Amino acid sequence: MFKPNFRYTNKIVQSLISISAASEIILSSPLIPKWEVFLRREAIIHSAHSSTSIEGNRLSLEQVSELANGREIMAIRKDKQEVLNYLNVLNNIDKLTKGNSICENDILNIHRLVTKDTLDNPDDCGVYRNRYVVVGNRFTGEVFFRPPQNKDVPSLTKDLAQWVNSEESKELEPVIEAGIVHYEFVRIHPFIDGNGRTSRVLATLILYQRGFDTKQFFCLDDYYDSDRQAYYRALQSVDQNTLDITNWLEYFAEGVNVSIQAVKERVIRLSSERLRKAKRGQIALTERQMKIVEFINQNGKITNRDVREMFKLSNRGALDEINKLVELKVLKSTGRGRGLYYVLF
Repeated sequence: MFKPNFRYTNKIVQSLISISAASEIILSSPLIPKWEVFLRREAIIHSAHSSTSIEGNRLSLEQVSELANGREIMAIRKDKQEVLNYLNVLNNIDKLTKGNSICENDILNIHRLVTKDTLDNPDDCGVYRNRYVVVGNRFTGEVFFRPPQNKDVPSLTKDLAQWVNSEESKELEPVIEAGIVHYEFVRIHPFIDGNGRTSRVLATLILYQRGFDTKQFFCLDDYYDSDRQAYYRALQSVDQNTLDITNWLEYFAEGVNVSIQAVKERVIRLSSERLRKAKRGQIALTERQMKIVEFINQNGKITNRDVREMFKLSNRGALDEINKLVELKVLKSTGRGRGLYYVLF
């Protein structure tokens, strides 16, 4: 069976500690908005854009957002289909497998979903490669990596799936397990095309199944896309004789840390220190109410006039929004008359 070769370094451990602390803040935040669906959708749109962009897709983030909202755009059919496929997979991540195991057929099906109607040869969709491929620069002809032979692909993929479902993998932190699977899948390179997208979906799926990001709030693909050369260098840093993936895991854990810190910072802006310590349970807020809380966190207070200008409301409408938050004991009033303003409770 597959056995990963790596060691824990100070860099990996520090990333894991930071990730754990950020995750605790996110999960214990007392402000969980009704627009949780919007946050999840935003992360999925960013993931779809970044993951396909890494492999040459030309759609902008705005165009991806339009497609996600069911609108038609002017673009090459293949580019649109790649994005639609990725959106579909992430939106249905809880349906990709039965239970929390990942078998060989699940991997083949994920590739089928990711590459549907996008490959030059439709018969390559969801099927192991039957032609040898190399990883390199299509323009210069430079070869970066030579994957295993075609005949070895099925057994290597089965071994990886067996390891994912083993007790050994479950004893690891979800981030480490996801990083291992991401690299090993890319190394095996089981398919003619779509290996990168499939590997990133698998890593996301593992994090989801292990309870790390069940709300799908953070986007790891943005980290890869922000510096593609660093992503490729990290993948290529592994010695093919020893297959020691320590350097890759340092990069991967750092990427998860950067991504989850971005989510944490957003949560902090939506929660005062006092509210987070109150332990009064979670409060569901509308998108408009969350923007009011964000404004106070940035400015220290808010007035009726601020609310009117933010949302183009009448004096009565602004007061209604404020009173709802006062009733929820999220805000409290300070001062009188024209000097009246509101702060977090």
